[in-house]
Amino acid sequence: MFVDSHCHLNFPELASQLPAIRQAMAEAQVDRALCICTTLEEFDDVHALALAHGNFWCTAGVHPDNEGVAEPTVQDLLTRAALPRVVAIGETGLDYYGMEDRKGGRSIADLEWQRERFRHHIRAARACEKPLVIHTRSASDDTLAILREEGEDGAGNKAGGVFHCFTESMQVARAALDMGYYISFSGIITFKNAQDLRDVAAYVPLDRVLIETDSPYLAPVPYRGKTNTPAYVPYVARQVAATRGIAVEEVAEATSRNFETLFKGVTVP
Repeated sequence: MFVDSHCHLNFPELASQLPAIRQAMAEAQVDRALCICTTLEEFDDVHALALAHGNFWCTAGVHPDNEGVAEPTVQDLLTRAALPRVVAIGETGLDYYGMEDRKGGRSIADLEWQRERFRHHIRAARACEKPLVIHTRSASDDTLAILREEGEDGAGNKAGGVFHCFTESMQVARAALDMGYYISFSGIITFKNAQDLRDVAAYVPLDRVLIETDSPYLAPVPYRGKTNTPAYVPYVARQVAATRGIAVEEVAEATSRNFETLFKGVTVP
C-alpha cells in the first residue's frame, strides 16, 4: 500500500535491526523501499540490501555534503547503475547550509567541488537514463541552474528525478515541476512549524508527489526525535492526505504509482 521512496537502512542505527524493521513495515502496510547510497564506499552494503530483499531497490551516488570520500567519476556511477536493482543515481545535489559553522567559513565559491560532483551525477543519469535523487539545501538557485545547464530543463530531460525531502519554497517547487521533476515529502511535513511546506504539498499535483522517511532521520509526529524507520511513512501519507482533503488511500495509491513510474522496475512479483 505505502512506499518509502528514500531511506538509509545500511546506517548503523537501522542495519542491526533489519528483521524487526521489515516486520514493522509489513504491519504498517509499507510494501517497498528505496535504499539510498551516499558514498561509493558504502555502495556494496546498500546494494546487498536490494539484492537480498525482493521489495528493496537501491541507488548509486555520493551525497553532496560528504567530504573525504572517494570522488565519483561518471564511469564509476555508470558501472554501478548497470547492476541489478539499481534504479537511480544519487543522492546528489548541493548543500550550502550553515557554511560558516559546518564548512569552516568557506564561501559558496569554495564549494565548486560540490557543483562538479553534481554535474558528474547528472551526466551519468542522462547517459543511463535513470532518474536523479536530488538533495538541495540552501542552494536551490544553483541546483536548478546546473540541472538546466546540463540539459535537464524539462524539454531535454533524459534522466528526470525527484527533489527528495523537499523543504524549499513554493517558487522552487514550481520550478522543479516545470522541469518535469517529482517532489517528495518527509516527516518534516508533520512538524508544527511546517505550514509553508504543507502549502506546497497541497499545491503539487498528486501525480508528482512521493513520500519518504529519510530514515533514520526526521521521524514524523508523534515520533519526532526518535529513530525513524520506513514503517513510519504512513504518517507522512496521512499528513499529505489531510493537507489535500483526500483519503489516505488515495495518497497511498498515487504515490505508489508515481514510484513505479519514476523508478522503472520497482514492482514486486
